[in-house]
Amino acid sequence: MVKSWFALCVLIVLLRPPFASGLGRGALGGERYRVVVSTDIGGGDEDDIQSMVHYLLYADLFDTEGLISSPPQKGRAADIHKAINVYEKDYPKLKAFSEKYPTPEYLRLITKQGATDPAPEKGYSKATEGSEWLIRCAHKPDPRPLYVLVWGSITDVAQALHDDPSIKAKIRVHFIASWNQRQDEHSFRYIDEHHPDLWMIHDDTTFRGWYMGGDQAADLSNRGFVQTHIKGHGALGDYFTPLVGGQIKMGDTPTVAWLLRGTPDDPTQESWGGQFAKAPGRPNWWTDNPDPALKEADRPGAKTINKWRTDYLRDFQKRMDRCK
Repeated sequence: MVKSWFALCVLIVLLRPPFASGLGRGALGGERYRVVVSTDIGGGDEDDIQSMVHYLLYADLFDTEGLISSPPQKGRAADIHKAINVYEKDYPKLKAFSEKYPTPEYLRLITKQGATDPAPEKGYSKATEGSEWLIRCAHKPDPRPLYVLVWGSITDVAQALHDDPSIKAKIRVHFIASWNQRQDEHSFRYIDEHHPDLWMIHDDTTFRGWYMGGDQAADLSNRGFVQTHIKGHGALGDYFTPLVGGQIKMGDTPTVAWLLRGTPDDPTQESWGGQFAKAPGRPNWWTDNPDPALKEADRPGAKTINKWRTDYLRDFQKRMDRCK
């Protein structure tokens, strides 16, 4: 009996995945998440393009249900289509690695235009193709929650919540706030005041750990990684390389990394996309961890991401190699 128990314990240790040291499974551990990305790609910051390249390289791991253009400035759905056109060039190579990569045709079908102007003072205006698509996705007969990754203005999420508050039972929002929030304060304030029970990660500074701090030596530096592991790596690599001065920023990518390795059900747990603190008085709202030890420069929570820099960049490196 003792020997059998010992053998069982040894087997468990041998079979335990290598990421069991504090991180949950995530998409890289076999979980599969429903995702809608709301982005201002083509607007005022090139790093949304970088994040879209990264997302497309990992798209075989997700059930992508929508790509919504939600710009505060000039970005439009056409800019998402441009990224898909580049992806199409590398698609045959990517498909050789995994049959689960979505076809370019499918991605074009689920690309929708959202609001092109900030919301008026009341926080909502009229339905858009993007907000209506979000509602439609939320009501699909799928027991899994719908993760809404907001890389731009949160205007379309606010509109969808106003038009159909029942979607709160199905959606989980991860909002890269900061500059994006300042582009439409009215829509954010509407959500804050009228939907305090929304499942929301309000990521105002934590995301900056993706490119600030951590191991920045040699090919892991923001510029070194691009020059060594992205430049010359297929059409997507060539698309990425000149952006943001040839350096990594990818400020929206933590929303994806949080799903790749971690425990999305519980944002207080560690993940590649950060570790968050529960907001007081809110049942399902999380914010940047205020612990001073987790600041990078003056950015609360950023160290909860950059502590994993070597891991997530080496994994990204392997994904880029698929395009060579």
